[in-house]
Amino acid sequence: MTAPETIETIRAFNRFYTNKIGVLARDYLATPYTLTEGRILYEMGARERVSATELNRDLGLDPAYLSRILKKFREAGFIESEPDPSDKRSQILNITDKGREIYETLGERSRQQIADDLRNVDETGQARLIDAMQAIRATLDPSTATPPAPVIMRPYRIGDMGWLIEAQATAYAREYGLNEKFEALVAEIAGKFIANFNPERERCWIAERDGRRVGSVLVADGGGDTAKLRLLYLDPSVRGLGLGRALVEQCIKFSTLAGYRKLSLWTNDILTAAIHIYEKTGFKLVSEERHAMFGPECNGQTWELDLAEAKLSAA
Repeated sequence: MTAPETIETIRAFNRFYTNKIGVLARDYLATPYTLTEGRILYEMGARERVSATELNRDLGLDPAYLSRILKKFREAGFIESEPDPSDKRSQILNITDKGREIYETLGERSRQQIADDLRNVDETGQARLIDAMQAIRATLDPSTATPPAPVIMRPYRIGDMGWLIEAQATAYAREYGLNEKFEALVAEIAGKFIANFNPERERCWIAERDGRRVGSVLVADGGGDTAKLRLLYLDPSVRGLGLGRALVEQCIKFSTLAGYRKLSLWTNDILTAAIHIYEKTGFKLVSEERHAMFGPECNGQTWELDLAEAKLSAA
């Protein structure tokens, strides 16, 4: 049984969204049409030729209400009709050039409205919005669900570090309240990695889904026989899929093959999901200290992995 608070949350969202897209407005998209009239025009414009029976079935409208709207469109010169040979009670509707002009105007204004709504939403936020919409649709209508695109891991290329800095800084500010000094740290690590990159001793992986960056991690030379795991990050859309562990295991494998004996990392105790991955892959907590370098007080932690032990464990 659905909890009352769940129902009320959905009702609140429905009120918000119907107001957002102008369901109740008389002048939908600054035109003299309602949303229902605009939708009917859209269906006729997209299909070119459709029966009144199909429109009624697909849109779930009251037949008398649909008939009144079609009469209005016919009188305005938006549509032409002819008898439906397969159903004497229905008609075949064809959109006219005048109706197509209105159809195209509504489509362009709808796209512009969406663009305006997303003007101040960054790439990560837009991706989260699309993922949420797809999840809603797949949950309420499982027949529309499509398998998610596979996630691939590739070496970094020009432009990736800029994305990595922005993605981590904005995500951790939003989720944990970290300030601009954290962004400065990420930028410093990324800049040094690029400036001093040694392909024999260092590596960076970028995770992609359907051409969109969704994760990262890098191995940097920590001096001597120690490698450093840096900048592990996962976009919210791919968390819980095992990708974080896969990225960490890539670091372990590369560090071992590169001849390092130890893999070290520094993190903060608020990043509990990442810490869980480190524990599962064999890292040990060796030290921690209280600090407030990035705003909120937290424990900075150093974790280390003995690569010889990790190799034996894998064997």
